[in-house]
Order: sequence, then C-alpha cells, then structure tokens
Amino acid sequence: MPTMSRFQAAFCRSRPWRALSGNAVLPWSLQEFEPRGDVLEIGAGSGAMAAELLVRYDQPTMTVTDFDQEMVDAASARLAEFGDRVTVRQADATALPFPDGSFDVVVSWIMLHHTVEWEKALAESVRVLRPGGHVVGYDLSSTAPLRLLHQADGARVRMMRVRELRAVVRDLPVDQAILTPGLAGLVVRFLLRKR
Repeated sequence: MPTMSRFQAAFCRSRPWRALSGNAVLPWSLQEFEPRGDVLEIGAGSGAMAAELLVRYDQPTMTVTDFDQEMVDAASARLAEFGDRVTVRQADATALPFPDGSFDVVVSWIMLHHTVEWEKALAESVRVLRPGGHVVGYDLSSTAPLRLLHQADGARVRMMRVRELRAVVRDLPVDQAILTPGLAGLVVRFLLRKR
C-alpha cells in the first residue's frame, strides 16, 4: 500500500490542518452523525481528526490505524493525552486485523484514495462493523484538478468517481447509504449503515 508523499505528511502534521480539521472538516464530514461506542479510524495519518473527535465527544473509545509507521508514531504522540480512550496501531485498511463485528463506527477521512484499492478498504470497514454500525467519512473525487495535483506531488493514488462508489456500495451488506458530492464535486461524503 502506498504511503503519503513528504508534502502530504508535512501537511497532515501542520498547525493549519489541526485547526481546519477541528473547526470545519470534522463537523462537515460527520453530517450530524454522533459517534458512540467503539470507533475505528482507518488511515488516520497524524491523528488530527481522532484528537478532534475525542475532544468533542466524550463517549467513544477509538482504535486509530495507519499503514505508514511514521504516521502511527506521530498519531501515538498526539493522542497520548487521551490515555485508555485510544489505541494506536499499524494496519492495512485493505486487510484489517480485526474480527468481524468488532466496531460500532468506522471513520475514514480523505484517505481511501491512498489505498489504491479503496473498494477493499470500504468492504473491510463494513466487515468489521457490528450490525447497525456506521461507516462515516469523505474522500476525494476523481477530478482533473485533483489528479494533476497528486501527479505533481508524485503520490500513487486512485481516486473514486461517485458512480463507482455507488456501484461498490450496492454490493455491500448495508441498508442505508447516503453519498453526498460536495465542494464543487471535488469530494464525496458517505454515511453507510450495516444491515
């Protein structure tokens, strides 16, 4: 699985991203959904979104994962203040090391395109959910400007088209799927509920 480029990793650790993630991105991406219970974050990067979620909501406990060990180390340092409310570990989002039905919520913030095989990561997210659990998040849409940006950065990614996402979701064991394109078609938010 690809890791972030140096630019992406630096941005993920930056003060501006921390401010933006808490004040705008988290509320927008949650779509008024309130995470409760056991929450898994896949592709957490430096843990900025997990930190904001743990600050805003006192009920959930989190397992925070990333494929890149440098990001796991950064997230561990950032999230240490939350003590036993959070566990941080390395994991491949396309082959999660958790049994079926382990979590109430899986969150994914702008990372599926990094997995290249985002369909597998989404299927794994649903697999590890308990019945009635939710996958919540957003990712980049495959648009010319975003493809060019990632090519210029040298990153190995595969962005999704909304129609591709709809087709993949139809084959998952979910009974609710809300897919909302946003930001002039540059991103798509998703809220899925497992049957």
